[in-house]
Amino acid sequence: MRPSGDLEVLLREVRACRACEPHLPLGPRPVLRAAPSAKVLIAGQAPGTKVHESGLPWDDASGERLRDWLGMSREVFYDETRIAIIPQGFCYPGRGKNGDLPPRKECEELWHGRLIAGLPNLEVFVLAGRYAHAYHLGPRRKRNLTETARAWRGYAPRYFPLPHPSWHNNHWLKVNPWFEAECVPALRAAVRSLVRPEPASAVP
Repeated sequence: MRPSGDLEVLLREVRACRACEPHLPLGPRPVLRAAPSAKVLIAGQAPGTKVHESGLPWDDASGERLRDWLGMSREVFYDETRIAIIPQGFCYPGRGKNGDLPPRKECEELWHGRLIAGLPNLEVFVLAGRYAHAYHLGPRRKRNLTETARAWRGYAPRYFPLPHPSWHNNHWLKVNPWFEAECVPALRAAVRSLVRPEPASAVP
């Protein structure tokens, strides 16, 4: 099943967006996936260089770790009829002193509200990193990422605020063992019943 109706038109508009073109070192290439039937939303930060090249979200080591946290195969993960993938920034933003730059705000301002409105069946929001926490949780988030993630029981089962699965957070995972011991099993249980009953589409 492919996106249909208003959402299909909206996705074409997003993928043709050039609003940030002067600020993007590799040029615009919006990366996202969605269909009206999706029940799980994965919200991350912004594409890295590898994802910019492939056009496939989470097509990197961070994606491998995220799929492990979800207990999810690539086949299911990339079945847009079940999993919508909408990062806070759709294009690679460039490099800063300490890694990739933050996602640009134009995506949220121009597109996010309309995209979420076109996904009426969402039941679980997987929020990977502080930018996704800020947008989807708003004033409900805590003072920082660690406190927000530690309070996951207060947001579940609809929202799961996670650290970003980047290798940059290896130390965070080491000093916060409760995350993989307690939060990850609950996350897997929350998404399992939503994604397994339907047949998966082919992985691109």
